[in-house]
Amino acid sequence: MFSKKNRLPRVFIFLLVLCCSVFGQAEGEAYQIKDLRDNEQYRVVRINNLTWMAENLNYKVGNSWCYDNDNLNCEKYGRLYDWKAAKKACPSGWRLPSSQEYDSLVKRVGGSIFGKKLKSVAWGGSDDFGFSALPGGSRFSDGFLYIGSNGNWWTSTECGSGRASIRYMGPGYEDILEDCKDKSLFGFSVRCVQD
Repeated sequence: MFSKKNRLPRVFIFLLVLCCSVFGQAEGEAYQIKDLRDNEQYRVVRINNLTWMAENLNYKVGNSWCYDNDNLNCEKYGRLYDWKAAKKACPSGWRLPSSQEYDSLVKRVGGSIFGKKLKSVAWGGSDDFGFSALPGGSRFSDGFLYIGSNGNWWTSTECGSGRASIRYMGPGYEDILEDCKDKSLFGFSVRCVQD
């Protein structure tokens, strides 16, 4: 049996946990979630009132691949998905972000080197917001390219027939660029946002 002296700290801890779950995490403060489909754990971070995965998704679905078909690349960089698979791959309560949500992220990070502020320290960035972007490369219809140098992420925004918007970063520039790519010919990384 606990004495009253021992109960006070437990009550305080309970209230602190309740407070954090009600009011959310501070911006840039990472915490963990678990994908109950495969028990994979992900760091997540809140930026500009939106909760982002701070790691690339690594949930296996059809039309998703490990770079060079090597599971070690999935462990480090997550899987590469075609757009249709990317739209379905996020866990319940999460979804593929829109191009506008990436715009909002970029606006919040601000400055002329906002890409550097989102890149992981391991990729030469400053990772000021805990986003920890990594260069997972790409899958094309004829193979894999650019792991360790380019990071590419699908958005949910379509741009013309059979194409969707992506965001990408590379070694020679410090911003995040936008492009439209064929939904079925390419495999790119996925970052999910919470509904």
